[in-house]
Amino acid sequence: MLSYTALDSTGNRVSGEVDAPTQQAALSILAGKRLTPIQIKPKDAPGSFRSQIAERRRRAGIPARQLGTAYRQIAELLKAGVPLLRSLRLLGNRKKDKVVAPVMRELADQIAEGRDLAGAMSSAPESFRAFHVAMVRAGERGGFLETVFSRLGQLVLRQAELRASIISSLIYPTLLVCVGGGVLGVLFGFFVPKFRKEFQNMGDNLPTVTKLVFFVSDLVTKYGLITLGVVGVTAFVLYRVFRQPHMQRRLAEWRHRTPVVGKLSTSIGVARFCRLLGTMLSSGVPMLSALAIAKDAAENLLLEEAIDKATESVKAGQPLSGPLGESGLIDDDVVEMITVAEQANNLDDVLVNIADTIEQRVDRQLSAAVRLIEPLAILALAVAVVIVALALILPMMQMGAKTR
Repeated sequence: MLSYTALDSTGNRVSGEVDAPTQQAALSILAGKRLTPIQIKPKDAPGSFRSQIAERRRRAGIPARQLGTAYRQIAELLKAGVPLLRSLRLLGNRKKDKVVAPVMRELADQIAEGRDLAGAMSSAPESFRAFHVAMVRAGERGGFLETVFSRLGQLVLRQAELRASIISSLIYPTLLVCVGGGVLGVLFGFFVPKFRKEFQNMGDNLPTVTKLVFFVSDLVTKYGLITLGVVGVTAFVLYRVFRQPHMQRRLAEWRHRTPVVGKLSTSIGVARFCRLLGTMLSSGVPMLSALAIAKDAAENLLLEEAIDKATESVKAGQPLSGPLGESGLIDDDVVEMITVAEQANNLDDVLVNIADTIEQRVDRQLSAAVRLIEPLAILALAVAVVIVALALILPMMQMGAKTR
């Protein structure tokens, strides 16, 4: 018994089971039902621990570093003359590998049943993104699959390194903010309330800063659950509002105009776009198809709009660099390099070099931003502590003056 996920004639996703000895037989049965299979796999016992683990891994997909390493290993095996099916079997037979091996075994099984590699990869979108499939399909058609896997491995690993660099750069500032929030929570939740009784006799004569600090303390202590509920509801409402298309675009514009953050986010999007487009072009993917796929990798709404305009320009026989330069999102030197590369017919190599340059620039900008965040966070915490100290010292000074 095999379970399947497929698309019906109207494009809706359907799931079910089919009684077939092999995946090839299941494909024939589904074709007779006019269903286009997306995924076919053996059916585990429902609710079993094995099925739960398998489903969790399937949804998570393969981590980028492991996938990039697997691509490189396939490229090395193909270079050594090992056939593709045997290469996939070798990776799939590693018993200690519980993440990559099952996926490679599935690919090998589908290829053994006569399916092409790109089609097999497309049945596991949680592990293989659209541009992976497009590059492999181009490599299969052009007969340079080894080169494609080598470039894919380099691309996936480089993207993973960029992501890891961004995350590691943000760990310390995040930790600093969390520690600062904890310190303020202790101040307003435990320290400040102990002084309230001391100042009860002063009534409304308390300084304004003291009243403000006591108000914040009440929000944290007496009305903590209400405050938490209000914050939660507000966050949910803002999330739903900013999910609207027109608000997403406005948010993208605000982010682009924000100092430091706007430049960083745009640079990261441009680097992703250039690296992916250059890699796909060098792997034989047609320009229009490569642009359509690379647009999604930018993860920047304004940049995606610029890429759409560039795609229309390419369709009309115009150069790519014009609409990209008009968007104002890409630096003039990068636009000039793309222009020269189009004229020299080496756009793929230049785009990858541009991505390397931008990523190095992003690393420097991230380092500078982190160095700026650290003193700002410390300064903000110091200001909060000083305000609390003043709020408690001023009433004491007033009480001392009255006793004289």
